[in-house]
Formats: sequence, structure tokens, C-alpha cells
Amino acid sequence: MSDILAVTDHRRGDLREVSFETITAGRELADTTGGDLHLAVINGDVESFAESVNRDGVDVIHTVEHGDDFNHNVYTQALEQLSTDIDPKYVVAPHSVNGLDYAPAVAQRLDYPLITDAIGFDAADSLTVTRELYNGKTEAGVSVAEDNAFLTIRPGEWEPAEGDGSATIDAFDAAIDEADVGSTVTGFEEVGSGDVDISEADVLVSVGRGIEDEDNLDLIFDLADALDATVSSSRPIVDNGWLPQDRQVGQSGKSVTPEVYLAIGISGAVQHVAGMKSAETIIAVNNDPSAPIYDLADYGIVDDLFDVVPALTEEFQ
Repeated sequence: MSDILAVTDHRRGDLREVSFETITAGRELADTTGGDLHLAVINGDVESFAESVNRDGVDVIHTVEHGDDFNHNVYTQALEQLSTDIDPKYVVAPHSVNGLDYAPAVAQRLDYPLITDAIGFDAADSLTVTRELYNGKTEAGVSVAEDNAFLTIRPGEWEPAEGDGSATIDAFDAAIDEADVGSTVTGFEEVGSGDVDISEADVLVSVGRGIEDEDNLDLIFDLADALDATVSSSRPIVDNGWLPQDRQVGQSGKSVTPEVYLAIGISGAVQHVAGMKSAETIIAVNNDPSAPIYDLADYGIVDDLFDVVPALTEEFQ
């Protein structure tokens, strides 16, 4: 029997959805190893966070209270000490800005191999991790020869954990060496327009190169207003400078998991699909019936978006 340690993720006082997906991934590994699933909640409102992530499948939640915000040195020290105490076979963290910050340092301190951006794994015998290669055009299995490993998982690839749990909550007394904490958070500044976080939206109206001209984006924003939705885009729209980087969905943008993803004028290139394929319902509007987006869509409208979008806006208004 070998235990698993999963790490939660939060930003500016809010738990990230990937925290619940990390629980699911960690539970899968724990079911294979026959051990317990331990969950680390570091910094922020640890009591509230611990209550929120106390989901079905979690055995123990360890809280480390040392400030409100993410800090590389605090996370690195706390996870090293916690791992030494638990001796997990595998450590699982989100493939997020924070996760990629501390994962290499912790893996090096623990002498664990690090495998990043996992989209799947098989640990029945030895561990094999599935990753995408060549901008998502193919997948490869990475075999891990060592007994231990540190994994980061891609957001949107595992279902969020649900159900009320009965985990033991342990206030872990991490001995943080303040001399090794070389930075403090003094504030946040959003990149780009900073007015939205598409990764948290329930409904996304996403626009691609089929919109043809920047002035035509008004049609998309009108529809989004009618649907009480958020506007996102594929990469060409951002490359043209028509929308800021924080609106981009895809491998070089953000991964999103909305309840509804309405793709307008988007062909469905693999790089874009990688960021939105886990949406609950995908609706496509494209005048090309052979567009790859239709292989993924639950519903489709094969027609001119300049006819469809105004009609949808009028209907929902």
C-alpha cells in the first residue's frame, strides 16, 4: 500500500476548479496503489478551502497556514516536509502557473522524476503517463522506471471530484525557514484587459477567423450579452490584435471547461480543441460542413455566421 499526495490550487482568495480535478486524478492513483489520498492546502483561508475540498475519496487534508498568497519558497518547503512525513508514492499537482512554479523544485528535493502536463496515466503495474506531442497532433506514453514520481495534470482532463467527504483535517506544522523566503506578494496586476477570466466562465461565445474583420466582433459581443456569456477566441483573433491574450482558448492560451461552448467561425484545429474539448456542451457555427470542429460538437449549424449570429441574438434577447 502506498499513499498519494495531491496539491490544491488557489488564486486571489478563490480555489481553482483544477483543485477538484486533482482530487479525481489522485484518487485514481490511490485506488491503484491501495493507499490513502492526502490533500495539501497551503496558504490562504485554509479552513474554508479544506471544507470545500473535503470531497468523496479524500482521506486526509493537511493545511499549512503561512500567509494569504502563493509563495514559491513556502510551498517548496511545506511540500518537501509534508512528503517526508507521508512518504507518498506519487505527488500530483495542477499544471498551472503555480504548479509549474514549485513542482520542479519539490521534485528535485525529493529526488522524484517530474512528468508535466499529463492528460492520462496507467499505474496498474508501473506508471505510464500520457502526454501530447507535436502541438497535440499525437499522444505518447512516458514510462516511469522509478518507484516514485511527481506529476502535473492538465486542467480539464479529469472530472471534478464531487460528493461530501469525511476526510480527517490535519493542521500540519511546517517549519518554514523565513531566511529562505525571498519574496512577498505586494499586489496583483492583470495581464491584458484583465476584465475576465475565461477559465471560470459557465458559458463562452468563442470566435475564430471566420469573423473576417475586427469590426464584426460587435456581433459576437451582442450575442454574448444576450446569453449573459463571456467572449473568448481562437489564436488568430489574438494574433491579429483584435482581442487580448487573456481571451485565447487553446494550447498556447487557456484551457476552459464551461457548461456551454459556442464556437463561431472556428475550424477546430487541434491546438484550439486541446483547450476546450472538455466543455460540457459544444455548439458549432461554421459554413464548412467538413470543418473538424463538427467532429467534436454536440450540435452544429452549417450556415453563414453573419446570418446565424444576429438571429440567435434576437431570439435570446
